Amino acid sequence: MTGRAPSRAGTEAPAVLAAARVAHRDIRAIRGPLLVVGGVEGVGWDEAVEVATSAGPRHGLVLDLDEDRATVQVFEGTEGLAPGAVDVRFAGRPLHLEVGTGWLGRVCNGRGAPLDGGPPVTGARSAPVAGWPLNPVDREPPHEPVVTGVSAIDALTTLVRGQKLPIFSVAGLPHLRLATQIAAQATSAGEQFRVVFAALGLTHADIAYVRDRLEGRTATGELVLFLNAADDPAIERILTPRLALTVAEHLAFEEGADVLVVVSDMTNYAEAVREVSAARREIPARRGYPGYLYSDLASLYERCGRVRGRAGSVTVVPVLTMPAGDVTHPVPDLTGYITEGQIVLSPEIDARGVYPPVDTLGSLSRLMRHGAGPGRTREDHLDVAAQVLAALAHARQSAALAELVGASALGETDRSYLAYREAVERDLLDQRDDEARTLDDTLDRAWRALATLPRHELTMVSPEQVARRLPSGEEDDHG
Repeated sequence: MTGRAPSRAGTEAPAVLAAARVAHRDIRAIRGPLLVVGGVEGVGWDEAVEVATSAGPRHGLVLDLDEDRATVQVFEGTEGLAPGAVDVRFAGRPLHLEVGTGWLGRVCNGRGAPLDGGPPVTGARSAPVAGWPLNPVDREPPHEPVVTGVSAIDALTTLVRGQKLPIFSVAGLPHLRLATQIAAQATSAGEQFRVVFAALGLTHADIAYVRDRLEGRTATGELVLFLNAADDPAIERILTPRLALTVAEHLAFEEGADVLVVVSDMTNYAEAVREVSAARREIPARRGYPGYLYSDLASLYERCGRVRGRAGSVTVVPVLTMPAGDVTHPVPDLTGYITEGQIVLSPEIDARGVYPPVDTLGSLSRLMRHGAGPGRTREDHLDVAAQVLAALAHARQSAALAELVGASALGETDRSYLAYREAVERDLLDQRDDEARTLDDTLDRAWRALATLPRHELTMVSPEQVARRLPSGEEDDHG
């Protein structure tokens, strides 16, 4: 998973191990969730471990190796364990996960153990959690939209099937509300659409909110929930997104579904990587993160996409909070290099009472042109989106000028841009967190906002589109 030893395989439904080898009882130390096992040989980093106790098996991963000693992180903790009273068996391979449609409708913890009172999830086969890299030759370019029901995204930063589009936020903003809204509402034109939601390092209150918010879609068998709490082991936080992606890959490339994977919060994931790296005594790089953080994040983000000749797709929306709003922090900085755009949330827009507080001018979907426009969304989509953004940029300049000289000193055109910004925020961008808008409704709202501008300012849409889309008589008000 992380570190020098790249895994080619990953976890079996919580912990179906490969034929376990010799049992070890030489427990040298027990420190918190860690077991130090002596007398081992032929063991590798990230190898799956089963700890047999009188109360039942526990499971873990090899965290570090030093001569004949292996440090094992036990997922369920080491409470009640004593040297000489446990058998430790190494699987001979990293963790695997049993995959199949049985995951749909299930609520599990960060290592795949059920939280919904149901039986453990089983499948016809197991798959490596670390996944397999897609051959670039076999990749199909992303196309066709994923409609989230959120106007700010669908109109201006359209999400495309097979894309990786992160949400950049700061502490205190409603990024979790937005992530759950996307997971609850998103749809696609394909025959099957599924959602996998992975919560990383959330408080128990936030986890309760996620479960409640997504209960409806979980009950219909369209969604899988992986919930890793803030007080769960750090190594589990590293596993959780890999479990989610492994389930998603099977549903997409074997079952033919279009799968949306929403992960929140990737900053908590990166903190867990840093903690595990420190436990392994690796040399730190920028801000204490390991030097391989870029490749580690890429090993997750690059698992999305479409495969030539196969139905289905994996689309990833990772959420990350930028410490102190610093976009140059290693996590958002490296994420920006790997992904195809970003949705940025703004404290200033949030302070104006707009939800979701998307900074439309700071946001970008680099693949939007592959998933929007004629034959995919609506023929006027790309033009109206360009016009909305261009007008918002002008409105920002007008607002800055108004702060210097006062709104009353502005010309009629600049005042119309101030009215336009209010109309955009009120009628297009602002919506309830349980409101799923159709794409037609969203684009019609954009046109109604543009109607507040003089007609001669609408230079990025054709006169034919203006005549057809503007409400009757609106264009005459400005001459």
